[in-house]
Amino acid sequence: MKVPNSSVIMKKVIFEDWGLIDYQEAWDRQQALFDETIRIKMENRLKEQTPSTTVQAPVTTPDYLVFCEHPHVFTLGKSGKIDHLLLDEEALEKVNASFYKINRGGDITYHGPGQIVGYPIFDLDHFFTDIHRYLRTLEDAVIQTLNEYGVDSGRIQGLTGVWLDPDQPARARKICALGVRCSRWVTMHGFAFNVNVDTGYFNHIVPCGIDDKKVTSLHLELGKPVDIRHTREILKDKISSLFGITLTPDSNLSAHA
Repeated sequence: MKVPNSSVIMKKVIFEDWGLIDYQEAWDRQQALFDETIRIKMENRLKEQTPSTTVQAPVTTPDYLVFCEHPHVFTLGKSGKIDHLLLDEEALEKVNASFYKINRGGDITYHGPGQIVGYPIFDLDHFFTDIHRYLRTLEDAVIQTLNEYGVDSGRIQGLTGVWLDPDQPARARKICALGVRCSRWVTMHGFAFNVNVDTGYFNHIVPCGIDDKKVTSLHLELGKPVDIRHTREILKDKISSLFGITLTPDSNLSAHA
């Protein structure tokens, strides 16, 4: 496992806020960033393997952190079961939702307004080549964000995501789901953190394939609406601290500090 050294502790990562965006459009955009990063990595490897009298310096791969929200949509990961979607096509139209089978891990989940969806397109060679540590670090960022609101949370052994009352099976409820794709240590997809979400939409699925636990949202736990803009800023700070990065909106800046 690679551990970040002092040269990448404050690595610059490009931050993009896509606002409320159609799921397919967001998927296409992050896929393009993901593919471009892998292309650069492959070209760098080819340079290393090809004898040349001219020294060709490797091109630094960029890293991105995208935040957005989606209109009502259900997404099914590669390991999911279609039976976990409890609506047919006609019923989907009635609840004004769409459905996609996608290329991340995990089962089915819901995205909608009032949810912070995060898509880190990271080259983990810049951080640590350990996907489990990567997932736990994202979870830690959400756990620390919830702490700022006085909400205790944690993990359930064997399950991804962030949970409230994780040690009480009858009361445990998920507030953040994770599902990622990783190829050549480049990530895409990410997490969905429920802040002001209409949790009724989760009744139309078996969330993450787990049928004996509930889903919650931060506003329900606090008993009042939450300023999601403020939550985003807290979460950005936690991600920055845990990954040792500086977020910049300027894509022309170098990927390294």
